[in-house]
Amino acid sequence: MTNQKAQEEELSLKLFVVLNRTLESIKKRVEEDIKCLGLNPTEFAVLELIYNKGEQPIQKIGEKVLIASSSITYVVDKLEKKKLLERKPCPGDRRITFAAITAKGTELMNEIFPQHKTAIQEILSGLDTNEKENMIQQLKKLGYYAEGV
Repeated sequence: MTNQKAQEEELSLKLFVVLNRTLESIKKRVEEDIKCLGLNPTEFAVLELIYNKGEQPIQKIGEKVLIASSSITYVVDKLEKKKLLERKPCPGDRRITFAAITAKGTELMNEIFPQHKTAIQEILSGLDTNEKENMIQQLKKLGYYAEGV
């Protein structure tokens, strides 16, 4: 193995470790913020998706918020008990059920989502606007490449 290839491998390993540690630190801070808002991270993710994107087929929520499909029914049940979501049957296909935000859910998200956005901004304020834009592009490039390998 050439010296350059060995250095490249070491650098790649270091990048992998740094990315993981950074993501864990950010996730920990975001989860702390979400808990302060009275929801667990999974409940918040589902509610935030439906708040921002409108009603969703329950079967598709898991892939959109990166939650195991086996957990979705449980999370939707919990949000339904809190009267933040409701199930709606699909008129055209009885096999599909939608999760829709309730008036109470919308009211809650209208109150807490701006606070959440501010918390995310504060957590990520270690980078300026240009650095964030560059990081987004670089991470997308890396992600697309990793998917294709």
